[in-house]
Amino acid sequence: MMQSTSSVGLVRQGWRWSGRLLGGLVSLMLTLLGLLAFTFALSHLAPIDPTLQIAGDHASEATYAQVRKDLGLDKPMPVQFWHYLQHLAHGDMGMSSITGQPVASDLMHTFPATVELATCAIILGAILGITLALLSVYKPGSWLDNVVRLVSLLGYSVPIFWLSLLGLLLFYAVLHWAGGPGRLDDVYLYTLEPRTGFVLIDTWLSGDREMFFNAIRHMWLPVTVLGLLSMAGITRLLRASMLGEINKEYVILARSKGAGRARVLLCHVFPNVLGTLITVLSLSYASLLEGAVLTETVFAWPGVGRYLTTALFASDTPAILGSTLLIGTCFVLLNALADALTYLLDPRTR
Repeated sequence: MMQSTSSVGLVRQGWRWSGRLLGGLVSLMLTLLGLLAFTFALSHLAPIDPTLQIAGDHASEATYAQVRKDLGLDKPMPVQFWHYLQHLAHGDMGMSSITGQPVASDLMHTFPATVELATCAIILGAILGITLALLSVYKPGSWLDNVVRLVSLLGYSVPIFWLSLLGLLLFYAVLHWAGGPGRLDDVYLYTLEPRTGFVLIDTWLSGDREMFFNAIRHMWLPVTVLGLLSMAGITRLLRASMLGEINKEYVILARSKGAGRARVLLCHVFPNVLGTLITVLSLSYASLLEGAVLTETVFAWPGVGRYLTTALFASDTPAILGSTLLIGTCFVLLNALADALTYLLDPRTR
């Protein structure tokens, strides 16, 4: 009888998990479809005529009409969107008028640079943010807590483009500690064989240690700037979550049993805010992927942000649409991953 009851419980739990997984996948697909439709509609509402970009301002009416027909712009918008989905399913995002290459190929070359920069920055921001939040909550209201709050506030308040320019002026132009704009010096840039698209991995695989350290010299400054930006958000939100936990009954019970403040924070409070931490990290990482436009522009970092900026100035509609779609998809997928991890790690969400 007990075995039958446990089997029924396992079956119900399996159905519950399957239903949640199916619901999550359906929600993810609908969100991505909505993102596609919204991005596609924005591209058509923008005051940019792709026909004029190809045909030229002095093209005849017949030429203009023929180009418009070749691009499929003479059809209703739902039909254009359906054709766009069909091309997208085959990996076709159109041709960039800047590079003359397929947008998908351009994004494959630029996206690894953005991922590498954002990944290193989120690692740095997570280490600093978690450490500062723990130090702040260790003695709330102390001078250390006030310093941490001031640092996190400055991280939010200082414009990132101003901090990037100031960093270049101080550490590149004056102190010569940083490698300057770009991912490598010119002497290495055209000799490196790109294998993965990640400059640290490619330079390490090349066996040239001087090239590898040159890549680090170019990378540490933009990583630090973006890391400080993510550190501010992680510190503030994690600190607020832990302060909301330290007055709860389980913390008071642990303190009454003789547990020290550090043990309470690390063994009792911190595990209970893991769900918040995962959400904050995913949002910070997504923000770095989509918000590194100014940093990549200042540091001449050949990532998606710089590619998108160049496309905006050149009114390159396929490149703008493809870049926006890629960044938006990453944002949606990271949010879905954060929800799944929170569900697995925090029993309170089940």
